[in-house]
Amino acid sequence: MLETRFTREFGIEHPIVCGGMTGVGTAPLIGAVAEAGALGFLTALTQPTPEALVDEIARVRELTDKPFGVNLTILPTVKPVPYDEYQQAIIESGIRIVETAGANPAPYLPAFREAGVKVIHKAVAVRHALKAEALGVDAVSIDGFECAGHPGEDDIPGLVLIPAAAAKLNCVLIASGGIADGRGLAAALALGADAVNMGTRFVATTEAPVHQNVKDQIVRHDERSTQLIFREFRNTARVARNAVSEEIAQISKRSGATFDDVAHLASGERGRRAVLADGDVDGGLWWAGQSQGLIGSIAPVRDVIDTMVSEARELISKTLPAFVRG
Repeated sequence: MLETRFTREFGIEHPIVCGGMTGVGTAPLIGAVAEAGALGFLTALTQPTPEALVDEIARVRELTDKPFGVNLTILPTVKPVPYDEYQQAIIESGIRIVETAGANPAPYLPAFREAGVKVIHKAVAVRHALKAEALGVDAVSIDGFECAGHPGEDDIPGLVLIPAAAAKLNCVLIASGGIADGRGLAAALALGADAVNMGTRFVATTEAPVHQNVKDQIVRHDERSTQLIFREFRNTARVARNAVSEEIAQISKRSGATFDDVAHLASGERGRRAVLADGDVDGGLWWAGQSQGLIGSIAPVRDVIDTMVSEARELISKTLPAFVRG
């Protein structure tokens, strides 16, 4: 067992988090993560309505009686999202841990605080993490440049970003990006984090609700098999390298290119269909981090977590002390 400030304050057995992932953070995966002693987040907006989210929360509770949370990502959208209703659904369902991401969470913090909900906010820079802490969040999940999704525009990898954040923050710190095994867990703790967050590693598990072809592709991929897109539009995203991401990258480099020129390729609906239903790994965009290069097999969630903890304990208690003399 590894005890940290995160495990004590959040009541979680292991200092491991499965953050919210659109289309993937559903009951089968999150129930398995919770049962294995880690903290998993259902993705609220994966559910089409707040009522559907209530039902999905109930499905997780059929799988586990251990703690789990809900991710609420706040982003501008073409079609208005009833964020207040999703928040109310979270609170009324008795959820006690929420992960926020995207825009400033300030408008939602008072209601969460009043309901006794702990809030973890995702950030990609120390300055953003400090702002979130000042707003009163209970923890910050800091995303290094290696991460899947949106790493920001500063390009700071975890080896620098994690200790830089740890030096300035007083709240619980969760390290995210490039972590997929016990070595990453031990390293993150050494750098000053209280826990680690993983996404790509949990996609390559038995319980993840994605097509087998996608899981197999993650295992085949190496650390070079991601693509940075949307850099030209100041909205950098790291995705799996495939035919679609390569085409987007080429179009975006053209003089005068705009997002409208690639919107048909970047469609979320197209990506979800490819990843969840069709298994066409070149059929749309899908998120993946550089940690693909550390994933050698598809395994049950419990095996992933137990192995990580065992590896980290071995490193911390036996391997690393052997280097100390005198």
